[in-house]
Amino acid sequence: MIWNTYWSSIDAFFAMGGYGLYVWGSYAVTAAGLTIEIALLAARRRRTLRMLAQLHGQDHR
Repeated sequence: MIWNTYWSSIDAFFAMGGYGLYVWGSYAVTAAGLTIEIALLAARRRRTLRMLAQLHGQDHR
């Protein structure tokens, strides 16, 4: 495995030379931010499509 080249064990890999909390915390915050952004975009898309459907229905009356 490639991690064997740089780290002596899987624990050392997750510790990241003492910076593990920062490294993995950064990944977690980034993943959470991306997840929230995707959820907000999906909600905005649904809201916009609903609004367009209402506008389209009003034009034909």
